[in-house]
Amino acid sequence: MGRISFSCLFPASWHFSLSPVGLPRMPCASIRQLLFLGFLAATLCVVYLLLVLGKGRHSWLHKDKPFQRYLARVTDVEATDTGNPNLNYGIVVDCGSSGSRLFVYCWPRHNGNPHDLLDIRQMRDQNRKPVVMKIKPGISELATAPEKASDYVYPLLSFAAQHIPKNKHQETPLYILCTAGMRVLPDSQQEALLEDLRTDVPVHFNFLFSDSHVEVISGKQEGVYAWIGINFVLGRFEHVEDEEEALVEVQVPGSDIQEALVRRRTAGVLDMGGVSTQIAYEVPKTEEVAKNLLAEFNLGCDAHRTEHVYRVYVSTFLGFGGNAARQRYEDSLVSKTLMENKLLDRHTGESSESPVLDPCLPLGLEDEVPQGGHSLFLRGTGDFDLCRLVLQPFLNKTNETQSSLNSVYQPPIDYYNSEFYGFSEFYYCTEDVLRMGGDYNASKYANAAKNYCATKWKTLRERFDRGLYASHADLHRLKYQCFKSAWMYEVFHTGFSFPTRYRNLKTALQVYDREVQWTLGAILYRTRFLPLRDIQQEILKGAHSHWRGSFTFVNNHYLFLACFLVVLLSILLYLLRLRRIHRRMQRSLPSLSSISTSSSSSAAMWLEEGRNSPTIPITL
Repeated sequence: MGRISFSCLFPASWHFSLSPVGLPRMPCASIRQLLFLGFLAATLCVVYLLLVLGKGRHSWLHKDKPFQRYLARVTDVEATDTGNPNLNYGIVVDCGSSGSRLFVYCWPRHNGNPHDLLDIRQMRDQNRKPVVMKIKPGISELATAPEKASDYVYPLLSFAAQHIPKNKHQETPLYILCTAGMRVLPDSQQEALLEDLRTDVPVHFNFLFSDSHVEVISGKQEGVYAWIGINFVLGRFEHVEDEEEALVEVQVPGSDIQEALVRRRTAGVLDMGGVSTQIAYEVPKTEEVAKNLLAEFNLGCDAHRTEHVYRVYVSTFLGFGGNAARQRYEDSLVSKTLMENKLLDRHTGESSESPVLDPCLPLGLEDEVPQGGHSLFLRGTGDFDLCRLVLQPFLNKTNETQSSLNSVYQPPIDYYNSEFYGFSEFYYCTEDVLRMGGDYNASKYANAAKNYCATKWKTLRERFDRGLYASHADLHRLKYQCFKSAWMYEVFHTGFSFPTRYRNLKTALQVYDREVQWTLGAILYRTRFLPLRDIQQEILKGAHSHWRGSFTFVNNHYLFLACFLVVLLSILLYLLRLRRIHRRMQRSLPSLSSISTSSSSSAAMWLEEGRNSPTIPITL
């Protein structure tokens, strides 16, 4: 039986054979090919949809946006490439009350987009450790010897000079910013210390340093810088469309546009230290707020653009920190007890046999409060609810609707569309002993604090000895955890008026596993105009190169769709051509059959006559 092979116009893997008798096999092979081509087309469609939909707000590429930001800003712990000529550096010295710390930051050239901020990160040395140095005591200790101020900061600046490439020193901005310790000094002593720094630092170091780069900043400025740093790390200044992120309508002050600007919601900051408590959050709506409580600033490099204009309410409350509040409470307890003893001829608290009962100490804990050369003896009753009640007068809050701690005005907060981070004592109170750091739940926190207060001191001490609490929790934390838990609860819910059902407070020691200092916000704000230089350079490159750089294959999915349609049309035309060939072959099959029949009969006759069969060539 003869067999005809077809190989024209087919790829090598698509060859097939036809038997003159078994012609029905040809349609079956064609169906298999059509199924394969249909599967190929479906696969290309799926790839296209993934690429195109991956750019939208509902994109699967955006589902892990927080994790991508985590990788970009946090796990980038590689040593800084000091050989990179496009890397810039900046230095901030935090002159605090107990000591001074130096931070070195770095950032690549600005991408030329005026909507974006500089990507500032902490510099890391060859051992991948942050370039940070701390010295003691605070610079305020030199108030009587201001001529030593430059000698005091010399080790810090020498440390920075060793890590920053020498050819970059001249363009590296240096900021020396003094905080709480310097604020308490008289203006004359402050100015004497600052003048010595302005005069001598440029003599020994070639950093970019001017008179305005050294100053004593206010508590309000420090709070704004902390707010900027935290929101920068959280990525809240990246104004991109992303449905995964909460949005807020903002009325930008000074803008000619009457419509509200919709942008990513920023996070508020709560910070309770040992001496003071601070709150900072954005005020999106126009509110009549005292100017000493409100900060208006533009983080963008262009003063005419309003997308990075923010109005932030900042207030610092001295004496409302955890330790200062305990001191005020003990002073009140002492004066009240002495007065009652005098009026009623009692001797309460004069010995451990007749102690003053303190609901803010764990059950059975005995403590002493020194006063006037003597001690007042206390014994804890561990009553969390009573402790909260006796602490409320220390908030100094009035019954006015918008009043806060110390009767200070507080702009309204949208509790349904807001988020706050609580640092320092907010974190220690929830995590060190109660092990509840992170997402805050008022009812669970209150129950845990109540159980802790009501636990016998002997039991708490045994748990401490067995290492059941956080590694950095000490006996001081154990003794005053009950008081500080109640104080934090009252400050948050009564002082700042957050409802007990509020679920958007996160207590944290770090943001994305990194301790965020206010110095990061300071350098972000003070270097905000530097991108103008890079933007001008981008403009000089020309519109053509800019277009070519931004017009990429993946980003322009319309080009991808056009190419896909061209390929699909080519496949269809190819299939039509195959179909025409197939029909042509079907029409020629009858003649092939007749030729085959006549050939067989002729061959039989030739065989009868003893002749050889001739070869009949068939050509298509």
